[in-house]
Amino acid sequence: MAVASHLLSALAVTTLLIPISIFIMRRLRTALVPQPANGPNQLSVASDSQDPTFTTLSNALASALSDAVIFPHDEVAFRKSMNSYWAQQECEVVPSCVVQPHDSRQLSTAVKILKREFDGREEGKKDKRWSDKENPVGLFAIRGGGHSPIPGAASVRGGVLIDLSLLREVTPSEDGSSVVIGAGAKWMDVSKVLDERGLAVVGGRNSAVGVGGLTLGGGLSFFSPRFGLVCSNIISYELVLASGAITTASVSSNPDLWRALKGGSTRSFPCGMIWSGFLYMPSFQATKTLAAFHECVNRAGASVDNNTTTTHDNHAAGPIACFSYIQQLGIQAISVNLVHTNPQPNEKKWPVYWRNSPFRSLWRFWSTCKIRTLTSATDEMNSLNPPGRRQVFATTTIKNDLATITQAHTAYQDAIGSLRPVNIKGLVWTLVFQPLVPDWVQKGDANPLGLEDCTESLVMVSFTVNWNIGQDDDFVKMTTRRTIERIESIASANTTGHRWRYLNYCAEWQKPFEGYGEDNWRFLQEVSGRYDPDGLFQKGCVGGFKLGIADSEV
Repeated sequence: MAVASHLLSALAVTTLLIPISIFIMRRLRTALVPQPANGPNQLSVASDSQDPTFTTLSNALASALSDAVIFPHDEVAFRKSMNSYWAQQECEVVPSCVVQPHDSRQLSTAVKILKREFDGREEGKKDKRWSDKENPVGLFAIRGGGHSPIPGAASVRGGVLIDLSLLREVTPSEDGSSVVIGAGAKWMDVSKVLDERGLAVVGGRNSAVGVGGLTLGGGLSFFSPRFGLVCSNIISYELVLASGAITTASVSSNPDLWRALKGGSTRSFPCGMIWSGFLYMPSFQATKTLAAFHECVNRAGASVDNNTTTTHDNHAAGPIACFSYIQQLGIQAISVNLVHTNPQPNEKKWPVYWRNSPFRSLWRFWSTCKIRTLTSATDEMNSLNPPGRRQVFATTTIKNDLATITQAHTAYQDAIGSLRPVNIKGLVWTLVFQPLVPDWVQKGDANPLGLEDCTESLVMVSFTVNWNIGQDDDFVKMTTRRTIERIESIASANTTGHRWRYLNYCAEWQKPFEGYGEDNWRFLQEVSGRYDPDGLFQKGCVGGFKLGIADSEV
């Protein structure tokens, strides 16, 4: 009877836990996949630039590119362009006009016109008001995928927006060894074409991210364990210089520019279905999750030994460990992304590598891990943080030290204490740990990221935070910055910090080029001066992280 009683109790508890888990999972997924804060109709398209100089410039562009220039009074087309940003803050930065080139020749024409205007400003040949303005309106900005959360990263208030969204070509070579990708393409465009042909490239993990921005920032991929960073797998670039000239950068043509960009045409390779998904776990699994993450990063950094099942498999990507506070529900949750790019056909079990990992035994609410296309895997990543909300990123880098990782998580927990009393509508506050292994960064062609001397596994610690209302911007950004700075102080005290910062995850106040090392930073400045001697892209183009070249140097 005692046994029966315990059995009945266990069944009762299990029966209770199952519906509770299902309920929590439904609410959790709803909270993690929020609706956009504002719909497209709420976007104001009233440009605040009525400056006659920009009217003249816009008219010059429209005269030369009649089918490529959109003005605010072309309301439907203008709204469509402005609403294509991922972060709501970027949608609020309204230009005087949008230029959507159809090909490289139209882009070249636009750059030539902008260069003339830039030269006029610099030389004081136009309206002298420019030299009198303390903060003159930016001349132009360039948008590829528009996935940065930084206001003004790919937008310009009152200036000219070069929108590359029509340059979305994805053309595999006849032998399947490479693919030409347009500068305005997103990774969803690439994977959909390549999936049909059984091919893949070393590309983005989120389908909505732009190809250009990811590659120029370095780029992490599900295929990095096999082939290295995205930027290290670029064969060549077709690009428009500051003069408007169209040229190519490759190992044999303008090789210094090719190396500086490293981040066109990219290598492709055979790829079938992959195994991918997320594990969703309760917050009480945090300690075990951190330990499992640390162990897996150690394994990824170890020398491969085919005689054991505990060393790294270069088809295994990740883990990406995410810790989220969902203010709407008042709860915390954990999600971990696992990927294997070469699963056994029709294998329903976990791949051997992940089956033998500590993640396999962790208790979880739910798992979405399954065999799927690469497009499906990158779409899932995108679905967890869709467009239309206010966003902020910030990042730092540490060594794979469990004590520092744990203390970073504690700093995240402490920050929740300051966020909880404040009613920040729609807040999802997420701490993310990702591995960066020496073997990955040393594969492929040389790049200027400053990781060539990396000999031990690193961990990228970043925040991805989203919320609904602009009045909360300052508080959210301040809390995020303070938490990152606290983590950096912890790592410094533990002697486990690292100078490198992943550019694509940096906040506007961070300085990623300082982490590239003095020689690489100087190399980038020299190449910029060689191909853009007047500084059009350093001074005339707003947004992005600049190389810190003084006026006297350009």
